[in-house]
Amino acid sequence: MELLQVKNVTKVYSTRFGGQQFTALKNVNFEVSAGEFTAVMGPSGSGKTTLLNIVATLDKPTSGDVLLEGKSVKTIKARELSAFRRNNLGFVFQDFNLLDTFSVRDNILLPLVLSDIKPEEMEVRLQPVAESLELTELLDKFPYEISGGEKQRTAVARAVITRPKLFLADEPTGSLDSKAATKLLDIFTKLHQNGQTILMVTHSSLAASRASRVIFIRDGQLFSQIYRGEDSSNEFFERIVSNLSVLSEGGMDIA
Repeated sequence: MELLQVKNVTKVYSTRFGGQQFTALKNVNFEVSAGEFTAVMGPSGSGKTTLLNIVATLDKPTSGDVLLEGKSVKTIKARELSAFRRNNLGFVFQDFNLLDTFSVRDNILLPLVLSDIKPEEMEVRLQPVAESLELTELLDKFPYEISGGEKQRTAVARAVITRPKLFLADEPTGSLDSKAATKLLDIFTKLHQNGQTILMVTHSSLAASRASRVIFIRDGQLFSQIYRGEDSSNEFFERIVSNLSVLSEGGMDIA
């Protein structure tokens, strides 16, 4: 059984008085296996972030379904959604979403606090995560005292400390300089190598080249997908760029 299944997902937005409708996603189908690193790419307005938000249960499809480990998210009651996200999903966003009044340590531990994890267990989880993300010396600092790259690594730590089944990233390198972006992508690669399932939305071909598969979306529909196979990151990067060119031209490439 696949870890994530997206089945015939359609999302239609209506204007306030229902006079006009906009279809953000139309009959999107794909699956993600446990341990797979999948990137989603497409032009602005193609439906990438809408898709990620639906997978994250932050939005609901107009029709279709999303299943995690075979369980439909539709069956989760509204009052249970927050706990479902904390227990199953890890999130990293372009703008970090850190609390400036919390230290790095407290930002990382927040989801464990909300899940009533015992303090001694928090510490057991915190140390290896902080060490692996080079945050040990920054734990007592505040977000306004650290760099953008350090903020994003803090966000990653907060996401993985819950040991999520699915790690979701929305333009994670979008606010970073090239050096910080490369360091973050190295972390994503290591997470993937350690068995973490990742679904990442990105405009960056460089970021996508770290994935094992890239799904291309245009006009709310699955356009094509390519697999890394035995390609190096550089070789996969070239194939991604080529497919994006086809995407922009309106042709079809399902290599």
